[in-house]
Amino acid sequence: MIQYFIKDYTGAPFVLFSPEHLLALVIILLFNLSFIYVRKSSNQKLKDVIRYALAGILVLNEFGWHVWNIATGQWSIQLHLPFHLCSVFVWLGAYMLITKSYPIFEFAYFLGIAGALQALLTPDAGIYGFPHFRAFQTFISHGAIISSAVFMALVEGFRPRWASFKRVFLWTNIYLIVITGLNFIIQSNYLYSRHKPPTASLLDVLGPWPLYLLIVEFIALIMCLVLYLPYMIYDRRHRTANG
Repeated sequence: MIQYFIKDYTGAPFVLFSPEHLLALVIILLFNLSFIYVRKSSNQKLKDVIRYALAGILVLNEFGWHVWNIATGQWSIQLHLPFHLCSVFVWLGAYMLITKSYPIFEFAYFLGIAGALQALLTPDAGIYGFPHFRAFQTFISHGAIISSAVFMALVEGFRPRWASFKRVFLWTNIYLIVITGLNFIIQSNYLYSRHKPPTASLLDVLGPWPLYLLIVEFIALIMCLVLYLPYMIYDRRHRTANG
């Protein structure tokens, strides 16, 4: 069992879109689809249990990630401060679930889902294939980030507005500027604003620095619009139906 927690793992490395990768994606998809049935339930206690359980999963999984990095001698301020978007939304997502915070939901819906989805499709697992702890931790973390926002939307009835979209875009760019400044101060690479990650990712096909940052902004804008599209369609139909 200890071999699945060691730093120098000698088992099979993670393989992009392998059967294990696809199975993990399917499990996460089915879990989120189950919220459709939870929404229809009149059992409020069940909804609360799921909401708090999701918050607990986010926090405990992230705590385990930090403990593992400390235990294996890998933890550093250049790599493990909670400044990557997905790390931010682990903590914000847990807080949102516990407090039912709508302002946080606005950001979790757009940035949490978009960022975690990219991380699920091209995970930063490196040599750590299933069943290593690192592989499970990666999919649990990013899957739960998506699930936290989907749960609040489907079960709790939260929804983004057009003003939400504009607020998220503005504050995300302010955050990018601040974190980029920090990166140059402590020689880190949070948000990958100084260079691309060492493992395969979408950034590999987006050109050199700093061009890929501008392209990522455009892609993020498109993804956020796609996420908002169902609500745009609903609002238009609602206006039409009401004359």
